[in-house]
Amino acid sequence: MTIVVTGATGHLGRLAIESLLAKGVPASEIVGLGRQVDKIADLGITTKQVSYDDVDALTAAFTGADKVLFISGSEVGQRIQQHTNVVEAAKKAGVGLVVYTSAPKADTTDMQLAAEHLATERLLADSGLPHVILRNSWYTENYNVPQAIEHGLFGAARDGRIAGAPRVDYAEAAAAVLVGEGHAGKVYELGGESFTLAELAAEISRQSGKPVTYTDLPEDKYVDLLVGVGVPRAVAEVLADSDRAASRGALDVPRTDLEALIGRPATPLADAVRAQLA
Repeated sequence: MTIVVTGATGHLGRLAIESLLAKGVPASEIVGLGRQVDKIADLGITTKQVSYDDVDALTAAFTGADKVLFISGSEVGQRIQQHTNVVEAAKKAGVGLVVYTSAPKADTTDMQLAAEHLATERLLADSGLPHVILRNSWYTENYNVPQAIEHGLFGAARDGRIAGAPRVDYAEAAAAVLVGEGHAGKVYELGGESFTLAELAAEISRQSGKPVTYTDLPEDKYVDLLVGVGVPRAVAEVLADSDRAASRGALDVPRTDLEALIGRPATPLADAVRAQLA
């Protein structure tokens, strides 16, 4: 069996490969695709330098693959075309199963960030390819703990609950689907322990011994703050909109699916914070 992992040089991709190896998949049966393959050279797998913009290279890389872990691209605004290339290539190559990392509640949320994910889910449905949708909620790593200790925590999520988990939990879930059977056609809503940003700030404060508070801002003011620290305005607007959606429950999903796939409790928030402090 051959498993191809796209976006393999990113944080989630590397963790997914490590999880596949831990589950006993031989390194010789794993192919990692990405732009900076030197980052995963130490894993002992086959690597190929491939971009989501190159449909021919993607098709060649997918040829002979039984399963593909399709990790969504990171270039917001360009993903629909890039993801179209991936789906087209997978179809041309006759891939047996595509496992796609989507966004929480992609088919019902009004969160801007989910739009490209929903479009990709529809591409996969229309392609006829057997596929699985992993709707990953927030990574706890999205919140920089050392930075919060120094400057405080800011956002526009009000008291919205966020079902976050470390990337490693989502990577384990993806690996479980790839090595398992009977997942084709399934949509999994994946999230961990639910917390508010005020609760996150309190946990960081408790563990660090330093006062950390959460400051909630109006959405437009949060955009201005992000732009002020160097975030491009278009990205800042998407991030602020995500907080706005979170305030209405867009990122709060049960942990049931995640825990069923990984076969253990989701990593507690306290452990996620402790890992960053370490």
